[in-house]
Amino acid sequence: MALDAAEEENIEAIKKWWHENWKQLALLVVIVFPSYFGWQLWQNSQATEAETASDLYEEVLSLAISEPGVPVTEQESLRILDLFELLKTDYPSSVYALYGALFAAQQSVTANDLGAAEESLQWMLDNRQDSLFSRTDEGLILTANLRLGRVILAKGESERALNLVNSIDPKTFEAGFAELRGDIYATMGRIVDARDAYIAAQEAGSNTNGLRMKLDDLSDES
Repeated sequence: MALDAAEEENIEAIKKWWHENWKQLALLVVIVFPSYFGWQLWQNSQATEAETASDLYEEVLSLAISEPGVPVTEQESLRILDLFELLKTDYPSSVYALYGALFAAQQSVTANDLGAAEESLQWMLDNRQDSLFSRTDEGLILTANLRLGRVILAKGESERALNLVNSIDPKTFEAGFAELRGDIYATMGRIVDARDAYIAAQEAGSNTNGLRMKLDDLSDES
């Protein structure tokens, strides 16, 4: 069927447009499609890595969280430390590596290896995510700082522990940080400051037997 004049004009216009723009279109295809497929491959790779890291962390949990009253065996503790090393080395940007650091530090404290415990907690803080697309949970960061302060105090470095505690905005962890501050002051012989800190911990919501005993002990020293 013969084309009418309007259809012929449209076809000619399309031919002209194609003749003028085909190079730009070809360039766009060359740029966009590889980028798209590269993005897809990266996404798939990230998903695979996250799944593997998750499996490693699941094993950490299964070893570290035992039945009440059943301690972690030495073999299990060593395995937890090995799993953390794998997470730290192969998946350092994974949240599972950060959580693994907490359990590794816990095992090191139990083994009285305070230096290793501090290293694990400091690694966690140094490798937290703080970008537009990935941000480490604030509670996790505060937990790590609180435990790090306790480890430093246990090493006998009261002044350094106090500097750490005073540099942190405790937010919802006020009770824990106030009690730790009291512990630090107590080791430094600053009894009045220690009592004030323990009372602040109580006012922030802590009402544990341990905290009440600390206050009672300070009263006996007065």
